[in-house]
Amino acid sequence: MSKQTVLVVDDERDIRELLTITLGRMNLLVESAGSVADAKRLLAERPFDLCFTDMRLPDGSGQDLLYLIAAEYPEMPVAMITAYGNVDAAVNALKAGAFDFVSKPVDINMLRRLVQTALRLGQQRREMAESAAGDAAEGAAGTGSAGRLVGVSPAIEQVRTTIGKVARSQAPVYISGESGVGKELVARLIHEQGPRGSGPFVPVNCGAVPSELMESEFFGHKKGSFTGANADKEGLFQAAHGGTLFLDEVADLPMHMQVKLLRVIQEKAVRPIGAHAEIPVDVRILSATHKDLARLVERGLFRQDLFYRINVIELRVPPLRERREDVPRLTARVLQRLAADNGMDTPPRLQPEALKALLDYGFPGNVRELENILERAVALCEDGVIERGDLMLLPAANGGAETAASLGPGSGAAAAGETTPGPQSLDDMVTTLEREKIMQTLQKTRFNKTAAARELGITFRALRYKLKKLGID
Repeated sequence: MSKQTVLVVDDERDIRELLTITLGRMNLLVESAGSVADAKRLLAERPFDLCFTDMRLPDGSGQDLLYLIAAEYPEMPVAMITAYGNVDAAVNALKAGAFDFVSKPVDINMLRRLVQTALRLGQQRREMAESAAGDAAEGAAGTGSAGRLVGVSPAIEQVRTTIGKVARSQAPVYISGESGVGKELVARLIHEQGPRGSGPFVPVNCGAVPSELMESEFFGHKKGSFTGANADKEGLFQAAHGGTLFLDEVADLPMHMQVKLLRVIQEKAVRPIGAHAEIPVDVRILSATHKDLARLVERGLFRQDLFYRINVIELRVPPLRERREDVPRLTARVLQRLAADNGMDTPPRLQPEALKALLDYGFPGNVRELENILERAVALCEDGVIERGDLMLLPAANGGAETAASLGPGSGAAAAGETTPGPQSLDDMVTTLEREKIMQTLQKTRFNKTAAARELGITFRALRYKLKKLGID
């Protein structure tokens, strides 16, 4: 099998020699160039599997070379070589399409990990290019990880296309969108379709980690570093080493953790509590929140420099009301899953009136709310047929609808003058009122459980327990 080849472009001879020796020890062939012109000549003469280029070159810039490679050799990953601490240059390189960046002086261990990841990416790109025609024929129904992103609407097709593009680099991606749209699924697809797909995917809800435990959870700690630290503990960054760390609800990070997170992203290393030295970590950062992060920056509630680093690429996931044509397919997929979970031979059938009710509904809780509505309907329906009433939807003043359970006393069947059950026991009344209050709060917070727990004055863990107990989630 022929050796893989790397092109190194830098006007400093010492850097070229260092990279040539290091990459040669990794059983790679290396060609080097000291200018854009020399690099173009070598690119025209033979194929390369990876390119390293300095930002500043005698006859142009590394970014010029990056654009050329992206246009003419799209399967080739490019890593930018930047001066130490030049954050702006690194971010601009990632925005321009660089796979990753290397800071001078070059950390050899970090370089080796980057090369291994980049070469896997290059192989993936070539395989994807070879099977592109077959993938196009599959369409949105597709197989594999992308098939889990259900829908054929233009909005979701755009998301699917963007996922494919951002999966090719190591640039941090900020996934924006309302609660319940599927931001974690999008993050998982980015991870699975990229060169880190065989590595760990570690999701963490930043709003669910107590502030006093956050540093230990993220960075780990050494035995005896504080009261109760009875053993060494690995942090989330170490657990995600070689893979992806997904920071959900990143807007909920307290300011002191924003500072520490920024340093970890810049230095690619963590220092566990009680440790004397930093530990290098090879992690791709994906983040998400339902909040307007740019607005929080303007209000001084989120650090601008951290926002700049995690928002190299923004991917917006549309709410369900912007992709109503996907509701039938999503509904069919959810009913199939519920049937399998409940041991049914066939999924329940949705009557035309029930489907129309779903298509007319506003879905403030998005896909997650659709799943909850259908799960309740499956439990209520008779003979495997879901009627409109099983959905427990009523017209709302804004032209959408809301669940009967969220309307409180005086709504639903009683309001319509239908026969209601006899007197309830005290326990049943308390349970009913508790369910209604929780549903009202979830609707108000657009099914953001962290915000709902805060609104209800209970812990996130307590809310999760109540949701499970009441069969809401």
